Amino acid sequence: MELLLLPWALLLLATAPGPGPWPAADAQQSCSFRCGDLGALCSCHPTCVGLGTCCPDMRDFCLEIQPYSGSMMGGKDFVVRHLTWSGPVDSVICRFKESVQTLGYVDSLGRVHCVSPLLYETGRIPFTLSLDNGRSFPRSGTWLAVHPSKVSETEKSQLVNETHWQYYGTSDTRDALSLTWNTSALPTDHVTIELWGYEETGKPYSGEWMAKWSYLYPLATNVPNSGIFSFTPNPASQNFQRWQVGALRIISSEHYLGKKDVHALWSNEHALAWHLGDDFRADPVHWARTQCLAWEKLEDELPNFLGELPDCPCTLAQARADSGRFHTDYGCDIEHGSVCTYHPGAVHCVRSVQASPQYGAGQQCCYTADGTQLLTADSTSGSTPDRGHDWGSPPFRSPPRVPGLSHWLYDVISFYHCCLWAPECSRYMRLRRSSDCRTYRPPRLASAFGDPHFITFDGANFTFNGRGEYVLLESGLTNLRVQARAEPRTRPEGLQDQGTRLTAVAVQEGNSDVVEVRLAPGLGGLQVLLNQEVLTFAEQSWMDLKGMFLSVAAGDSASIMLSSGAGLEVSVQGPFLSVTVLLPERFLNHTQGLLGTLNDSPIDDFTLRSGKVLPPTASSRELFQFGVDWAVKNASSLLTYDSRLLANNFLYGPKHDPTFQPLFFPEDVTPSPGQETEADKLCGDDHFCSFDVAATRSLSVGNATRVAHQLHQHRVQSLKPVVSCGWLAPPANGLKEGSKYLMGSTVYFHCNNGYSLEGAEVSTCQANGNWSYPTPTCQPGRSHTVLLSIIFGGLALVVLAALLYVLLQRRKRNMTPWTSQP
Repeated sequence: MELLLLPWALLLLATAPGPGPWPAADAQQSCSFRCGDLGALCSCHPTCVGLGTCCPDMRDFCLEIQPYSGSMMGGKDFVVRHLTWSGPVDSVICRFKESVQTLGYVDSLGRVHCVSPLLYETGRIPFTLSLDNGRSFPRSGTWLAVHPSKVSETEKSQLVNETHWQYYGTSDTRDALSLTWNTSALPTDHVTIELWGYEETGKPYSGEWMAKWSYLYPLATNVPNSGIFSFTPNPASQNFQRWQVGALRIISSEHYLGKKDVHALWSNEHALAWHLGDDFRADPVHWARTQCLAWEKLEDELPNFLGELPDCPCTLAQARADSGRFHTDYGCDIEHGSVCTYHPGAVHCVRSVQASPQYGAGQQCCYTADGTQLLTADSTSGSTPDRGHDWGSPPFRSPPRVPGLSHWLYDVISFYHCCLWAPECSRYMRLRRSSDCRTYRPPRLASAFGDPHFITFDGANFTFNGRGEYVLLESGLTNLRVQARAEPRTRPEGLQDQGTRLTAVAVQEGNSDVVEVRLAPGLGGLQVLLNQEVLTFAEQSWMDLKGMFLSVAAGDSASIMLSSGAGLEVSVQGPFLSVTVLLPERFLNHTQGLLGTLNDSPIDDFTLRSGKVLPPTASSRELFQFGVDWAVKNASSLLTYDSRLLANNFLYGPKHDPTFQPLFFPEDVTPSPGQETEADKLCGDDHFCSFDVAATRSLSVGNATRVAHQLHQHRVQSLKPVVSCGWLAPPANGLKEGSKYLMGSTVYFHCNNGYSLEGAEVSTCQANGNWSYPTPTCQPGRSHTVLLSIIFGGLALVVLAALLYVLLQRRKRNMTPWTSQP
């Protein structure tokens, strides 16, 4: 990989500021067709702004747009900033991914606009711009297409009482339906409201399997743009009945019906109950049951995708901590009130981040308030895996990988058929059964925080406060690399600390994008860079990137989820970055760097590049040399040098600064006399906290270190392995009590009337992962209740007979004999 990166490094050395002459800021070379290039005379690379080396026309050709994101459904109007056009207004063409073209336009102020197209994928979509009616496309930019559920509500039309729309025609659900929208989002006097349908055609899992949105028919044409429309739906004609999933689109009445890729407002995709035929309205249960049975038949013919899904975490704590492989399901989020419509009884659900490799399927895991996993085998509230991952997966357009929509076709509409519109939910749950956690293995984690302090994957800990850029982690398994920059902090009074702090962390896996998270210069909070370009999160906090997902929260934390299941959590803690790396178990014996050698043994965590191993008892000065040994090399650096300060300090100088003299623990650590008591009270037995108070003379810095350390310990505790014995079935013709299957859990068994239990009545999950007893059987025969009834009934008869006998004998003794008189 170093050889692949070497050209980039050489170009940067040629154009970025260094000891030699700087490129002239006004060098006369154009960025036409060159966006992203470093160049020789002037640069068109994002780093040129801070370096002062940009070509003078960079903003004219390397486009900035506003807004920069919108639904993958298309129809979003965006303006190209810093570009005005006085030429022909009908010559603007916008081309996305070199294949999809839309017509742009020039407004009255001379600003150039594009309209995003209907896409079948999410992520950063490259686009080019032609101002000569398509003869050349010298200008380029990037559009962010997002999952429809992540689009702001103000940018969509709203189905008033969406449940009413999706149940229309069932259980006396009738009356008018209403649609509302923000009129300012579609500036026109009159609008047309259309229905579009979604389908996937062709043989499943073949090259002929295709996704397609189709215009179906209008609901209204040329109506005032009032922001509300109500109507009473009539059944659609038979030729439209095959579409059961779709969305409404509102466009200007200036466009002809069904015109693609024009400014539009879309509704949420939904079940089209309201447009289904008379046969549905006459007997919706029978109609839905027929659909459910047809789906069941099709599913039995399709490949079984369940086997390639990851097992769910065993507990809610594990599910929330395993952030590299699982992420919150927004339909059931404990942070937003646990509104779990389809999983009553759950407080939180997560989805697997990555789709399964062969079938593009997704896992879902739901949990109760006490952290117990909900299984469909026990309840219809259980978590249900998906044939189509809700977030989709590359190559996207190929089903079932279309974000959101494939999931609707194969997992959601079938739930309506089987569970919501007909009482056939057992059929759905059979084919979408929950995964238990018997084979789940929590990830291993390592952290770096504070001055900085390191806790390795195997639990060794040390302090290395060098100044420079260092390798936190390398793994040849997936060519995963994590690098960090450490710099001293300047105190408010102007003095420099004798320790350092992490100020930037960068990661790449294989040929993925490079993401760097760093302290925002002079602003506080985080700054995130993608391939050396600073990102903005004003519109979206989630991005689908090449080989990873990125999520940013509140400007002070970032989660990076890699395709291998590895994850990074980077956050601001006081004046420094705190970073945690999570690795799945398959990385065992495949890591090196400052975060150690993952092999369940801390004795070789201090391994040098040469293979030499320092003992766990190595002194702080010896461990300092261990850190120095893992300095980054220029040819393989992932970090960004977009200012003269960074370039001079870290690109042209040595990657490790040998002139910087840090403090060493414990010999150099002496707390300030006035802070000793307060430091002891704050830090207790946390020596990381004590070290940082002494090194920085700041209790607040020490407290930030203490909090970061506690967060690491909490994650370790949350990810502790637990023993699961797996789901235990109830006996046929009986039932069980208990739905917990972790070590120490107990399950009780009972038989129905008319059956007797053969086997143990109770089974307990043992430490070896086995149940103490298997599920018993319920054999036809007299149950205990029936036998007891017979016994007590027989005794009652005996007692009654005895009483009658005694009474008769008494009567006989008390009778006077009768005789005749002579």
